[in-house]
Amino acid sequence: MPHVELAVLGAGSGNTVPGRAWKGRDVALFDDGEWFGGTCLNAGCIPTKMFVRVADIVLEAQHQGLGLDGSVPHPDWHAVQDRILGRTNDISLSGEAWRDKTTRLVRETSALTGDRTIVTASGEEFTADRLVLAAGSRPRPLGCDHDPRDILTSDSVMRVDELPSSMLIIGSGAVAVEFAHVFASFGTQVTIAARGPRLLRAYDELIGERFTELADARYRVLTNVSPLAVERDGEVLRTTFDNGDSVNTEVVLNASGRIPNTDRIAADRFDTDRANLLVTDDRMRVLRDGEPVDGVYALGDITSGFGLKHVANHQARIVEAQLAGRDERDTLVPVPGAVFAGPEVAHFGIHAADAPNDAVVVTQDYGSTAYGWALEDRTSFVRLIVGRDGTLLGAHILGPQASILLQPLVQAASYGRTVHGLARGQYWPHPALTEVVENALLQAEDALAAGGAA
Repeated sequence: MPHVELAVLGAGSGNTVPGRAWKGRDVALFDDGEWFGGTCLNAGCIPTKMFVRVADIVLEAQHQGLGLDGSVPHPDWHAVQDRILGRTNDISLSGEAWRDKTTRLVRETSALTGDRTIVTASGEEFTADRLVLAAGSRPRPLGCDHDPRDILTSDSVMRVDELPSSMLIIGSGAVAVEFAHVFASFGTQVTIAARGPRLLRAYDELIGERFTELADARYRVLTNVSPLAVERDGEVLRTTFDNGDSVNTEVVLNASGRIPNTDRIAADRFDTDRANLLVTDDRMRVLRDGEPVDGVYALGDITSGFGLKHVANHQARIVEAQLAGRDERDTLVPVPGAVFAGPEVAHFGIHAADAPNDAVVVTQDYGSTAYGWALEDRTSFVRLIVGRDGTLLGAHILGPQASILLQPLVQAASYGRTVHGLARGQYWPHPALTEVVENALLQAEDALAAGGAA
């Protein structure tokens, strides 16, 4: 039975844990992904945003009212696909080759048989002094009658050989709307089906409502429907919904969310929550009966519930420090998120509907700034939820560069700064788009001084 100092299950952010400090030591890394390197590199953040960049250019070119005269660019699916996957595939292959030289790389499905004992699909069993669980997540099952061979997921949709003429996307979250943005911009007739009354329903209500209005102008949006069955009829897939309606499309994309791989690695010997996520403490130590299990850590989608790469990377740094004897802890708040769709969305903290009675909620339109005039923007906005003491409780942005505009607000909240003096205590380049954040902060200060919501 092979024994190692460190075993890591998962080659996404888990792959960063055995760094320079582990050079020449006995490390085993287990991963069964078709492409080495985890979801973000191969089927998530990186390739999707490279596709999104192309979609953004097309959407911008379609914008009316700027006095432009010319044709809208038509992206070439194969050329774009080759550019993106050519880069990510190279990184995956070179990363796998390097890791194979520096560790015991086990490219098999593997699971726990003890707290720090792993067995591979071929029957080889390993023991480890310390174990890091970073097995990630997978697409949630569709939950209706269908042939799995007929359904695409975020793991497969970017690798289709031909651009589909029509696509049904089932889901209403970040993955669903990002792919709707991409394929609609490439010319696919997109229909998106949401279980609830709006897209992005887990976000602030105004974000969801405004986004749904804009999406409905670009592609077909169905709300308050759930699929009952997906049936093939020759070259067509017919999806029937619980309201009696049906949609015929060339392909169906299941973008209904992701679930942790806790069950696949038999990690239920440890504490899990209702979402089957592993429970950890602030040192990322896995718990059992509320107490840390000796030498066992977890990070990423299998534990956090955020499903965000920047969270997984931060947790990996905490684990790496703990393994090196440094007592670093997971204390960062707030956790920001972004949706790279058309339009872009960024957010952190509570929603306006959940604001305390004495909080103020302010909304500032992009169009109130000079750069908003340049954009001819009449739909984008910044929304802030601010406590009576000036604390930033939440920030929600819909519009171009939302993920960048959010960062000064994240920084202020992370370092405990209130909104008081935050706008006037620094220069804001004029006429940059950041002035919409400045104006939102000033509006919040005025609302606090007036004693009520703006």
